[in-house]
Amino acid sequence: MKKYFYVITIQYLGYRFHGWQKQPDVKTLHLMVDRTLNYILEGKYFKSLSSGRTDAMVSAENAAFELFLNEPLEDQNAFLELFNYNLPQDIRALSIKEVDAKFNIINNSKIKEYLYLFTYGDKCHPFCAPIMTTILDDLDIELMKHGAKLFEGEHFLKSYCFKPTDNGIYTRTILTCEIVENTIYTANYFPKQSYILRVKSEGFMRNQIRLMMGTLIDLGKGKLTLDDIRNSLLPESTVKMDYIAPASGLILNKIDFL
Repeated sequence: MKKYFYVITIQYLGYRFHGWQKQPDVKTLHLMVDRTLNYILEGKYFKSLSSGRTDAMVSAENAAFELFLNEPLEDQNAFLELFNYNLPQDIRALSIKEVDAKFNIINNSKIKEYLYLFTYGDKCHPFCAPIMTTILDDLDIELMKHGAKLFEGEHFLKSYCFKPTDNGIYTRTILTCEIVENTIYTANYFPKQSYILRVKSEGFMRNQIRLMMGTLIDLGKGKLTLDDIRNSLLPESTVKMDYIAPASGLILNKIDFL
């Protein structure tokens, strides 16, 4: 039987979800997507497979999953409209594209870009909580900018993997790592100044960006030095970084398939 393959891009606010992957007795993004697909496809066979998992409370501007069907979609635009009409309001489908059987959403080479939105000082309006982390201590932002640049290039990143094993591949290349002023997300209840950590790479390990962000926060507080970060990136480093920044500030911004 011939199969049909589609890549659907979506965006979502992850604050009320326990991540992407289906889990018993909790609300996940994959669960809500599949429930909606089952409803609009009226019980016909389908399978959905994500390009990667996001953790609990992590949001996405541009995520993607592959949809496998036994019958073709006669009108992709109408399908996308119906999909959006039935999805919960914190999930939105952006586009749909038919691909061939050779395409593999997990194994195809891709570049992912994540953003981490944060501010510091005064306590923020509670409405900021779903997408922004507030650090109440003072931070040396200029020092943190220098620290972020140390991650760029090829480094040994075992110190930035949650519960690493002895068999993992920890030499990774980070294409971009920078802290910039936030000009993307605005609201009248946002603080006057906020910042974004932008990180781009072909792949990330479990909690890698949140561990990197936690390290930069400790650097900004004066708990760590630039040399501490440099030493943590040396080959076969045994340095353990254990401050995992809160999940709600993390946003999957873009996926580019190569």
